[in-house]
Amino acid sequence: MIVSPRWWGLAAALAGLGIDQAHKAWMLGPFAIEEKGRVPVTPFFDLVMVWNRGVSYGLFTQYGDAGRLFLIALGLAGTALFSWWMWKSERLLPALSLGLIAGGALANVIDRIIFGAVADFFLFHAGAFEWYVFNLADVWIVAGVVGMVIAWLTEPSAGSESGEKRPENATE
Repeated sequence: MIVSPRWWGLAAALAGLGIDQAHKAWMLGPFAIEEKGRVPVTPFFDLVMVWNRGVSYGLFTQYGDAGRLFLIALGLAGTALFSWWMWKSERLLPALSLGLIAGGALANVIDRIIFGAVADFFLFHAGAFEWYVFNLADVWIVAGVVGMVIAWLTEPSAGSESGEKRPENATE
C-alpha cells in the first residue's frame, strides 16, 4: 500500500505537536526550568523560561483576555488553513512542510489555551547580543516554511504537462 503525501503531512503534524507538548511538559515539570532560571548549555546557547504573550519575536503582546482569545482564534484559523492546504497537496515535500507548520501552530495555540501564553525555552546569544527565545513548535514552523520554499524552487510546477520545468525564456 502506498501512503499518500497527505497522510505523511498528517503524521508530521501529529508528531510535531506531540514532541513539542511533551518537551514543554518536561521543561515545566521534571526539569523545572522556572525554578532554575537561565541554564547555560554552551557558550552560545542557554535554556531559559519566557512566557510569550505575543507572536513571533514577542510582537503584538497581549495581556488581556480579548487579545489572548484573538491570538487563539488566529492560530486556529492558521492551523485550519495550513491543514486544508496540506490535505490538498499531492506532493510529499509540501505536504510534510505544511504538516509541520500546522502542528507547530496548534502546539502554540494549546499553550495559549492552557497557560495564557506560549512557553519558550531556547536562547542563542553572542556576547551581549541575544536572539529571540523560541520553542520546538517554532522550529517546526520555520522548518515547514523552509520546506515550502525549497519545494517552490525545485519541484515541477503543477501546470507543467511533462512534469519538467520550462526554461524562463521559452516561448510557446
